[in-house]
Parts: sequence; structure tokens; C-alpha cells
Amino acid sequence: MNNVLEFLKDCKTFYLATCEGDQPRVRPFGAVMIYDGKLYSVTNNKKKVFKQLLENPKLELSGMAKGKWIRVEGVAVHDDNKAARENMLSEYPSLTQMYAADDGIMEVFYIKDVTATIYSFTGEPEVIKF
Repeated sequence: MNNVLEFLKDCKTFYLATCEGDQPRVRPFGAVMIYDGKLYSVTNNKKKVFKQLLENPKLELSGMAKGKWIRVEGVAVHDDNKAARENMLSEYPSLTQMYAADDGIMEVFYIKDVTATIYSFTGEPEVIKF
């Protein structure tokens, strides 16, 4: 899990894909952390991505860093834990310009049933499951 976290942080911007009906939707994300032994990210409950994750929690993340790229497949689990939101704000102080842990807008989710694959042009893919 730490390898996946570090890779996504090295990407700076990674991309989260969801489905809306039969239409894929992709958007940039940049905040990711490990909290309580789980890989977390953050969004806003006013955004379509939040509604999409509630309706169909299957997701993929993808990003590129240092000549390699990653694909993270998993299932989003909404977590209404204020401590998890506070930890995200602590990890990413820039988020405090948009969110507060108890603002009723900030939402965190963790990803379960993860299969992450790190690819390169020169080596075999590295598969990480958690």
C-alpha cells in the first residue's frame, strides 16, 4: 500500500475514473493518504464524482511518474469519519482553502479490493493487491 501511495504522490496529479450510466468520466485528483490502514482520497459532496461513486463505487486511478504509470482498480467506500477528514486536511493543508472537517461538504472515501499495477516500457508490470 505504501508503494501505491508514494507512486500516486509522485504523480502529483493522477486521474480518477468513474461511470455515469454507460459513460466513463475522468477527472484530475491530487490528494491521497493512508489512514487507519486504508488508502483514502477526498472530494466534495456537491460534485458529480461523489454521486457517481455512491451509485457505482467501482473506480480506477491512473497516473504517470518517472517514466512509469500506474492503474489502481478498486471499490470506493464513503467514510463519514470526521477524524479521517481532519487527517486529510492535516496531510494537505492547501485543502483548508476549500474545506473544513465539519463543513458538510468535504467527503473522504477509502478504496477497498485494490489491484494496483505499475507499468513501464522496459520491465514486467508490478502487481500490488490489498
